[in-house]
Amino acid sequence: MAKRKIVWSVEAKNDLFEILNFYNERNGSPAYSIKLNNRINKSLQLISKYPDIGTESDYPSVRVVITGDYQIVYEIFDQLILVIMLWDCRRNPENKKIRNRLK
Repeated sequence: MAKRKIVWSVEAKNDLFEILNFYNERNGSPAYSIKLNNRINKSLQLISKYPDIGTESDYPSVRVVITGDYQIVYEIFDQLILVIMLWDCRRNPENKKIRNRLK
């Protein structure tokens, strides 16, 4: 199966930056942030190759993969995967709004 290109939405990039920055500041070291970023990237490589591995959402082309404490929410297109958001599963689910982040 051909790999699809991974594209990050602005919101997803901000989510990643905030998560990694939080751990950098809290731990006083980038070590954990590097490990977490690598874990997320490995999951994205797998999604790129097998986009249907994620759990279906309420939207037909949007799926979710859990990696550690985080959900990677992504939309499948013919040639690419759009990362819509990274969601910390420990947060209040009532604040999770995928609809507002789609087009």
